Amino acid sequence: MKSGFLEKLLSRLDRIDPAEAQQLLSRLIREKGFLEQVFEALHEGVIVLDDKGRVTFINSAAQKFFGLGDEILGELLMPRIPGLDWDNIAKPGKTISRDLEVFYPENRYLNFYLSPIASALGSEAFGWVMLVRDQTATRREAEDSLESERLNALTLLAAGVAHEIGNPLNSLDIHLQLMARKLKKLPPGDRAPLEENLDTARREIQRLDTILRQFLEAIRPTTPQRDQCDLHQIIRDTLNLLEPELASREIAVELELAEDFPSMNLDATQFQQVIYNLLRNAYQALQGEGGRIRITTGINDYECSISIADNGSGIPPEQMGSLFEPYKTTKQSGTGLGLLIVRRVVREHGGEIEIESEPDAGTTIHIHIPRGPKPVRLLETKDKVIDID
Repeated sequence: MKSGFLEKLLSRLDRIDPAEAQQLLSRLIREKGFLEQVFEALHEGVIVLDDKGRVTFINSAAQKFFGLGDEILGELLMPRIPGLDWDNIAKPGKTISRDLEVFYPENRYLNFYLSPIASALGSEAFGWVMLVRDQTATRREAEDSLESERLNALTLLAAGVAHEIGNPLNSLDIHLQLMARKLKKLPPGDRAPLEENLDTARREIQRLDTILRQFLEAIRPTTPQRDQCDLHQIIRDTLNLLEPELASREIAVELELAEDFPSMNLDATQFQQVIYNLLRNAYQALQGEGGRIRITTGINDYECSISIADNGSGIPPEQMGSLFEPYKTTKQSGTGLGLLIVRRVVREHGGEIEIESEPDAGTTIHIHIPRGPKPVRLLETKDKVIDID
């Protein structure tokens, strides 16, 4: 619609005949319908507001972003969007661009652009147009890129750490062994306190060596050495390794393993490390008596699943978003690398990890691993179905 068309129409309204008025009205209807079709075709949200912030038009994209329907027409928009104040953003003569995170009906990252609609008869705005863009995918791509850059930086750092810390640790361990031999020549009374200090030094060296090894395993690119293996046997072998610690804490372990579970094309060593890390996280979250861990496996046409559930302290909601960040841990003595290693191994096998947790109720971790290519179903005839795996 040309600029000033409505003003010219209003100024001539008392001088036009009915036929001309009908032509002008038809033109308005056609142009309004055309613009509405254009706005409905856009992926961006378009909202037209009057000077008070009441909605006069909203397209389908904007309705989807904010969970609104046609009932919003004629109503104030701001009360329906928590966190926005009309008086603070609708400033005369100014255009506002702002990021906004919404949680209903979906968690989205939006950017809206609010611009006044100026009248040709005056400088004051008689309405506003809000353009809304969905930046959720862009935000996630940026987060993935940032994570990739972080891992690349950590990989470069790992080479220096392995050299600067690994070699001195080996040297210290050798010298402690030499000291231990010399201590055996001392009288028992003089030897006891020194041996206690020596054992403390050895334990600390072992702890540093474990942290260094986990750090390298977490970020070093590795290629899975796949082979057909029994995942249930890997679970049992890992439980055998942890049996002394589980028994000392009086933790009950329940196994619910699916029947006819197929052999999987996996790296058995890497998946034993996955199970080991998850079980250690589980029993370290258990406090007091009555600790219980349940290990469940399942299978369908497309994937196999492993679930490890505990009835421990759970994970606070504010920490759920940073579980896979290096050195972020809920444990006083943890390194924060265990889950990072688990996710890397699972993803290298084409799978995904899912975490459910409730404070003071426990945590369940699900691992989903694809069995292979999905089966293709071909309809040969009307009554006969052929399955091709």
